[in-house]
Amino acid sequence: MLSRRLFLMLSAAAAAILTVRHSVAKELLFVRPLRKELPRVTPDPFMEKGQSLVGVAGSGSIEERVQEAVALIGGFGKLNIKGKTVLVKPNVVSGSPNPVTTNPEVVAAVVRILYREGAREVLVGDMSALLSRATLKNMKACGIRQAAEGAGARVVAFEDAGWIEVALPGARYLKKAFVTEWLYRADLIVNLPVVKTHRSASYSICLKNFIGCTHLRQRPYLVDRDHWEELVAEFNLAYRPHLNIVDATVAMIEGGPWEGTPAGTGVVIASGDRIAADVVGLGLIRSFNRWRPVSEKEVWQQRQIRHALLLGLGKGKGEIRLLAGEGDERFTDLIRAIRKEAQV
Repeated sequence: MLSRRLFLMLSAAAAAILTVRHSVAKELLFVRPLRKELPRVTPDPFMEKGQSLVGVAGSGSIEERVQEAVALIGGFGKLNIKGKTVLVKPNVVSGSPNPVTTNPEVVAAVVRILYREGAREVLVGDMSALLSRATLKNMKACGIRQAAEGAGARVVAFEDAGWIEVALPGARYLKKAFVTEWLYRADLIVNLPVVKTHRSASYSICLKNFIGCTHLRQRPYLVDRDHWEELVAEFNLAYRPHLNIVDATVAMIEGGPWEGTPAGTGVVIASGDRIAADVVGLGLIRSFNRWRPVSEKEVWQQRQIRHALLLGLGKGKGEIRLLAGEGDERFTDLIRAIRKEAQV
């Protein structure tokens, strides 16, 4: 027979599971899109002579690093931000602190800069993973909500809004995606992922960060567990962010996505090209040689990257230019290692 204590523990666990299931059951079973739209894809303004530019900054305050990383590839002026609504999409997979989620200081810095550039309104939004809902609670737990609102942004949870059906031309494993309506309500989209490793997708940076914009029933583990990484790439056919600002102030170099080994790398990466930014972030992870799924394959052979290239989501090997800012000897050594590992 069960002891009273064990019985109470099991009952509480069962109740928690049922509560979670009840809160997402309708979303897993039903999706009624508001309307159909074409993929939201615009040209990349951060290119030069046919090459995708990637800026990496590692000195000064976090805000100065964000500013410099973007300045290296042409500056915020290329986005013509004045008077526009900008959606900033961090990684809020759960309520755990950075590097499981994006550094709140980086979120606040980006919001402040966007307002200085003339943004009419800045939104900060995401949708957490299936078993770690609700997003607003997680944003508060990890500090992103306070940081975003403190900088003047409006925080939104994608599960509280509608969904748009988008056809995915050229995809192999998906016919369509259901994405948050916020992608179509904002004028500009800034992708703000963190650099981290991932047990199912090998790594999580720009491409993987888009999964938080998709409907729960389309999460890769519910669609096709054997093609996690290819699905990540295919969902990205639905949109192209106008700018990727990657938080590598603290990177996760082993484990993930829920917990893992942190490394204080201290850098911010910027690019208009998701593949280019991911390759540089992968080079950073590989420089530590702690995560086998990334270390055992060169960056250009990673399944997310290979499939994204087949889909035309960005530039390939030999078509990316890495521009590094000023920094100390440690930063210089890190850039040298990234160049070697990423082959850029």
